[in-house]
Amino acid sequence: MSDYAALASRIRIALQDVNHNVRRALDLSVKARTSGDDGYWDGVALNLHGFYTGVEHVFEDIARTLEQSIPSGSGWHVDLLTQMSGEIEGVRPAVILQTTRNALDEFRGLRHVVRNVYAFNLRSARLNELILNLPDCFNAVQSDLLDFAQFLESV
Repeated sequence: MSDYAALASRIRIALQDVNHNVRRALDLSVKARTSGDDGYWDGVALNLHGFYTGVEHVFEDIARTLEQSIPSGSGWHVDLLTQMSGEIEGVRPAVILQTTRNALDEFRGLRHVVRNVYAFNLRSARLNELILNLPDCFNAVQSDLLDFAQFLESV
């Protein structure tokens, strides 16, 4: 199996795992809204974090495999997202569309909050905004990454 085919396979498997986080976040958000129990929002936040970090791991895998370069420094998360939305001539097309990058950037911001703030300080209103955007964001990510996996398999 070529490195490209192996990477395409890893992308497809990772998307299944990310989808699990998406489903859990959506299910827990319904429980949070219907029960009034703020504890469910902690689970929503954790699964939204899992969604973004799962996608970010895919991006790291792509950068490591194809470009042998993962951004570093304090802004590496933003840089990696930007790197994935740009074509690298002679190496690969853009992995994700600009619109997908913009949608993902909202979830990137939550990643930092979840890792650096006490759970009781998470804002349920902000989590609810993200939940409302999650299905469209995931569909865009999935579509872009499956298209990219097809590109890898065709090389």
